[in-house]
Amino acid sequence: MSEPGAPPAYAVVEVPARRLRGGRAEEGRDRLAAEAPLEIRFGGRPFTVLLRTPGHDEELVAGFLFTEGIVAAAGDLVSLGHPEMLLDADCRNVVEVELAPGRAVAPESRAFYASASCGVCGKNSIADLAVHAPAVTSSLAVPAGLLELLPARLREAQPAFDATGGLHAAGLFDARGTLLAAREDIGRHNAVDKLVGWALNDGRLPLAEAVLVVSGRLGFEIVQKAIMAGLPLVAGVGAASSLAAALAESFGVTLAAFVRPGSMTVFGDGRRVQAVGP
Repeated sequence: MSEPGAPPAYAVVEVPARRLRGGRAEEGRDRLAAEAPLEIRFGGRPFTVLLRTPGHDEELVAGFLFTEGIVAAAGDLVSLGHPEMLLDADCRNVVEVELAPGRAVAPESRAFYASASCGVCGKNSIADLAVHAPAVTSSLAVPAGLLELLPARLREAQPAFDATGGLHAAGLFDARGTLLAAREDIGRHNAVDKLVGWALNDGRLPLAEAVLVVSGRLGFEIVQKAIMAGLPLVAGVGAASSLAAALAESFGVTLAAFVRPGSMTVFGDGRRVQAVGP
């Protein structure tokens, strides 16, 4: 069990390092963000491999299967187990998924692994990128001044980033700016999937009254997962991509990019971010 404020177990790895400072070399050790493969299996048959930061693996798998449209409800998942350990005596890197009979069908194996930097790796065709979900409907509205504070509040919930400087984060906030949950991962889309898995297991989906805040840019894969989870407002400190903005517009999602004190750029339904003044 991690101490309060400490990084989760397995999220940080110490390795030998050589620091060069002021023309002098110092031998020592450095803490890096852990990156390890996680194999998902159905009935003992490999489905795909995710590259992730260990921790909250069951949430990651549940969220991933939900946002990929493989399961539609928590009841579709009978169990998520660890049949064996790989790579590290203390770090389990295989999750065996058991689906409820008649409620979900085990998918075909994916030809490619999903890397920490790619939220759509492993898709077999462009058609697979289509989002099969209803448009997001929500009356949620958040003052711009409050939304500007949320990236800093998310930053306070990143102990593994404090230790390594190498992890993304995603957080769910309510309309008052209260942090509901935060997750870290070397892949920004993995952090979102961990949150969606948490919400799925806790019976909170759809997240029609929540705000998703991410620590990086707003790409297609982030918006796609937000739509699947019913999230009306997604904010980030980085830029939005053209495909992300178009997808948000099509499904009624509001994107707030470059969020910082005093400014942001909003795409999609701008009524969800309440500005002060004209």
